[in-house]
Amino acid sequence: MGMLYLVRHGQASFGADDYDQLSELGQRQSVRLGRYWAERGLRFDAVITGSLKRHAQTFAGIAEGAGLDLQPLVWPGLNEYDSEAVIRAIHPQPLARPDTPELYRHHFRLLRDGLTQWMAGTVSPRGMPSYDDFVKGVTGALDHVRQQHAGQNVLIVSSGGPISTAVGHVLGLSPEATIELNLRIRNSAVSEFQFNPKRHSLLTYNTLPHLDHPDHRDWITYA
Repeated sequence: MGMLYLVRHGQASFGADDYDQLSELGQRQSVRLGRYWAERGLRFDAVITGSLKRHAQTFAGIAEGAGLDLQPLVWPGLNEYDSEAVIRAIHPQPLARPDTPELYRHHFRLLRDGLTQWMAGTVSPRGMPSYDDFVKGVTGALDHVRQQHAGQNVLIVSSGGPISTAVGHVLGLSPEATIELNLRIRNSAVSEFQFNPKRHSLLTYNTLPHLDHPDHRDWITYA
């Protein structure tokens, strides 16, 4: 059996002009995860990332912490959906920057509604693939892992949407359940699959073993 470790990127820059950039805390989360794995002797045979900056930066932090010297395979099918396009598809009016708890909750209520309609095919957010094509991008990466890395340890660095989609696909979940997984996944969280050439099996979802120490309690973030 091989092992696949899926990591959500570290904290990005939610509410900033450029979300696709790790915050200083996001960088520390990533390095800490790499050190955690190095302390336990975990090594990887292959790495796959999406093509977003926050994916590359998260892997760079993991590699720094773990002393990894691997060239990742860049897989655009592991990129996140465009949350702003999803929201605009159902709420075309400009939104205030979510800098208060009330605006933050409003943002995510709209996102949940927009995702539900995108998954059902009711709306087509501008510049985004259909939901079926989005799923194919994720499952294509899972197929690649099974076909090319039998018996190996593989690391995927991606985002909450693709990771929850992978879990939902393996477990046969409804789109609604997949959305709930998506909206609860934490930054730098680790999910684990066992795999053989025929299938993946979920072992863990959304874990933060590298942040278990009380000193890291305030390092736990969601966006």
